[in-house]
Amino acid sequence: MPDVLDATPYDALLLLSFGGPEGPDEVVPFLENVTRGRGIPTERLKEVGQHYFLFGGVSPINDQNRALLDVLRKDFAEHGLDLPIYWGNRNWAPYLTDTLRELVADGRRRILVLATSAYASYSGCRQYREDLADSLAALEAEGLPLPKIDKLRHYFNHEGFLEPMTEGVLRSLADLPEDVRDGAHIAFSTHSIPTASADTSGPVEDHGDGGAYVAQHLDVARQIAEAVRDRTGVEHPWQLVYQSRSGAPHIPWLEPDICDHLEERHEAGVPAVVVAPIGFVSDHMEVLYDLDTEAKAKAEELGLPMRRSATVGADPRFAAAVRDLVLERAAVERGQEVTPCALGALGASHNLCPVGCCPARAPRPAAAGADSPYA
Repeated sequence: MPDVLDATPYDALLLLSFGGPEGPDEVVPFLENVTRGRGIPTERLKEVGQHYFLFGGVSPINDQNRALLDVLRKDFAEHGLDLPIYWGNRNWAPYLTDTLRELVADGRRRILVLATSAYASYSGCRQYREDLADSLAALEAEGLPLPKIDKLRHYFNHEGFLEPMTEGVLRSLADLPEDVRDGAHIAFSTHSIPTASADTSGPVEDHGDGGAYVAQHLDVARQIAEAVRDRTGVEHPWQLVYQSRSGAPHIPWLEPDICDHLEERHEAGVPAVVVAPIGFVSDHMEVLYDLDTEAKAKAEELGLPMRRSATVGADPRFAAAVRDLVLERAAVERGQEVTPCALGALGASHNLCPVGCCPARAPRPAAAGADSPYA
């Protein structure tokens, strides 16, 4: 990147996240937002929300996004990158549409979006783009000027995303009892999605068995496992596993489930497991409940030593990676030649989602892509 940190043509960065409740009274309304259009009765949502109630009805995701905003703003300021950062959520306050209204009122007309999802999939990319299109449509209906919005590329293989997770695995291994440490298995965990959605993730040329979603996670897991081997001298067996499945039981989802995997590893005589949640940017509810509560309880039931490594969260190296991605995309938009940071076998992801990339379950407009109705 050049010495002069120039974000032109962009005049704002938008942190776009999922959102979460911040009190017991917000749990069901939040879940109604998440499941809108699916006809799920309130009583069922109360059952689904029990894991939120275990934590006082508060999801940690909003506080984690506040911490990320702080470290991003600090990094930008320290490096002379003059780019204001805003925050909007898909499913809870601060809502995306309200944040876009604020951006427009502040005179922002060219916006870059950082989504808190590092990989290609419908729910991790295109659905964010669909919500952006919905919000732009709302602004258009109100007669407001529409900003041009671009989305940062997938950052799963950026050094600033990989290195903090690698160190997290190393710390977790070091925390295991010495007599089981070298034999520990690494379970790289991510959100399960329907296999049909996985198979069509990424550009059309990447579609197939698991699509880009599985390929990208495998690439990250392989790089972390190799880095751990290089730094410890120990080759730890590893596997990509899944968590947080939801939906109808007759629909196939990616497997194995983390708890089933722990049982299988225990039966195979593995002495310990490190669970590395590589599919998640921060320690939000699905990490706290599905791993720190359910998976931990399963490991204790089995008598299997388990440690859960940290997500990237607000690590300064991740903030530096975001800065790098912003400058990279800005340079591309200005017509300059850049060498993107992309480790591993897959190379840098596309800057513009092509037609057919992570297709929707039902056709809906999506912004920040080749098929966007908002050029």
